[in-house]
Amino acid sequence: MKRVSLIISSVVLLGILVTHTSCKNDKSSGKTISSGSNSGNSSIIAYVDIDSFEANYKYLKDQRERFSTRQQAMQTELQRSAQQLQTDMQLAQQKAQSGNMTEAEGAATEKKLMQMQQSLQLREQSLTQQLLKEKDEFNNKLHKDLDDFLKEYNKDKKYDYILSYSSVGSQILFANPTFDITDDVIEGMNKRAENIKDSDTTKKK
Repeated sequence: MKRVSLIISSVVLLGILVTHTSCKNDKSSGKTISSGSNSGNSSIIAYVDIDSFEANYKYLKDQRERFSTRQQAMQTELQRSAQQLQTDMQLAQQKAQSGNMTEAEGAATEKKLMQMQQSLQLREQSLTQQLLKEKDEFNNKLHKDLDDFLKEYNKDKKYDYILSYSSVGSQILFANPTFDITDDVIEGMNKRAENIKDSDTTKKK
């Protein structure tokens, strides 16, 4: 039976940490303030190291573990059912070959085995769809949380772009550490997740 592979991929975060806000202008000259050494119209750019973010954002790590546990439990259940079906098929085949099964019994056994197989396939489909749905909901929530945080964070910082950077799969070949705001984002997102958790706990009491 095909094993289901639904653990959250780290690639899911690449590219979603991109926010564009209004430019911060130099009132005296009317030109955009540059984060680099070049003069003239420039943009203020910061970036988040996705590898570091994924390794240190506790909520994401917890959700990955939860999805991994769910996946393993699902695979165990499906494998157990598949093994039972295989055993029943072998027993039925042995009984038929030994001549100890009537035609009516053979037809009934075949029907039962087909129903078991269909039930197993439907169960696998149901579990897979459920886990995919939860994964999509989590990704959407993560995207929204990051977007909301960066908008709030950028009220004071006034960056024009906040980009994502990763050692694998990123189009950015070099990133100056001077413009790295990863620690700020990790600290802020962890506090945000903890506040939401405390709020939910208080509501349940």
